[in-house]
Amino acid sequence: MNDRLTEKVINSRKIFNGRMISLRLDEVELPNGAVSTREIVVHPGAVAVVPLCEDGRVIMVRQYRHAAGQVLLEIPAGKLDEGEDPVCCAARELEEETGYQASVLRHLSTVYTTPGFTDEIMHIYAAQGLTPAKQRTDEDEFIDIEILTPAQLKYMLSSGEIRDAKTQLGLYLAGVLI
Repeated sequence: MNDRLTEKVINSRKIFNGRMISLRLDEVELPNGAVSTREIVVHPGAVAVVPLCEDGRVIMVRQYRHAAGQVLLEIPAGKLDEGEDPVCCAARELEEETGYQASVLRHLSTVYTTPGFTDEIMHIYAAQGLTPAKQRTDEDEFIDIEILTPAQLKYMLSSGEIRDAKTQLGLYLAGVLI
């Protein structure tokens, strides 16, 4: 860590506590001695899964995302429960959202989603050895499943239909879009 770039927290207070996130306001001392504030979205972390079929196709989910105001095509993903192991969360989210189980979950990367304002860390996995199970979405989730070829996904990415960052990164990391 480069100490000459580090900000020091002077004061921190939670100003909102929600079901999925909380919001914290930090007063920080900057490297030059000046004082500033940072609004931080506190998130428990998440996983994303690239479900790879034996024939090379990928299982995708299509769902309405209220913050974006539209239906998006994404890889399955979800929030970590408190104390939950990311690989267990990946297996759970894969089955809940797609109705498939994987015999192999391979860790691809762990990333900060948007470090300018949130501490959210996302663990990205590739899922292989898929077998049908039962889709069990949350009561407030409405999801359609699409199984697409790499060529279809490349076209959808280049045409702007796939705009979700975790999906783009996951597909690249899993070698689908290379």
